[in-house]
Amino acid sequence: MSQTPIELKGSSFTLSVVHLHQAQPEVIRQALQEKIAQAPQFLKNAPVVLNVAGLEGPVNWKQLQQAVLATGLRIIGVSGCKDETLKRTLTRAGIPVLTEGKEGKKREEPKAPVEPEKPVVLAEPAINKTRVINTPVRSGQQIYARNADLIVTSHVSAGAELVADGNIHVYGMMRGRALAGASGDRACQIFCTNLSAELVSIAGEYWISDQIPAEFYTKAARLSLKDGELAIQTLS
Repeated sequence: MSQTPIELKGSSFTLSVVHLHQAQPEVIRQALQEKIAQAPQFLKNAPVVLNVAGLEGPVNWKQLQQAVLATGLRIIGVSGCKDETLKRTLTRAGIPVLTEGKEGKKREEPKAPVEPEKPVVLAEPAINKTRVINTPVRSGQQIYARNADLIVTSHVSAGAELVADGNIHVYGMMRGRALAGASGDRACQIFCTNLSAELVSIAGEYWISDQIPAEFYTKAARLSLKDGELAIQTLS
């Protein structure tokens, strides 16, 4: 009995998203090299998604692409693209144009019915808003809360990774990596009762352990985005 030559399975991967706020190739290259130098093990030759929602005016894709590739990063897709000319350029170049959850296509305005119709009420599918983990998260493990917050009531070891499309709460020692807002939600936050993380990230903005302010390290802390950058305060 012959086996099927291919098999399709759904999988989840953690990717870094590079948000571009200007299109000058040299500025982009230098900024990326500085980021990579801060976390070479995490970013060197890493696959990334470019978010171009913050760019205004025409974009020279060839120059922009060369600037990113010159740093060793691998572009696997572009998100936040609203310019139809750029979309066509990306398609011709074989670069996937990704649609984030909040960037879905706008629905067409419904036409006025000729005759009044009875409203149709559709039952919304149940969505798990919170995933709770009550056991320790060991090194090498990855926990992903899709479309949900993630709560861990035990400790998270170094080398473990927590990923959530929503907020992340850790009520034990947090030594691993925590990536909240994985789908791009910049309103998400990270809450830790003992912050000793290797890396924290919200919607692609991240700090490695050396960037976490010393006065908050091993303390109860709360992280969020403020003016597009990571901010931290005491968790009380």
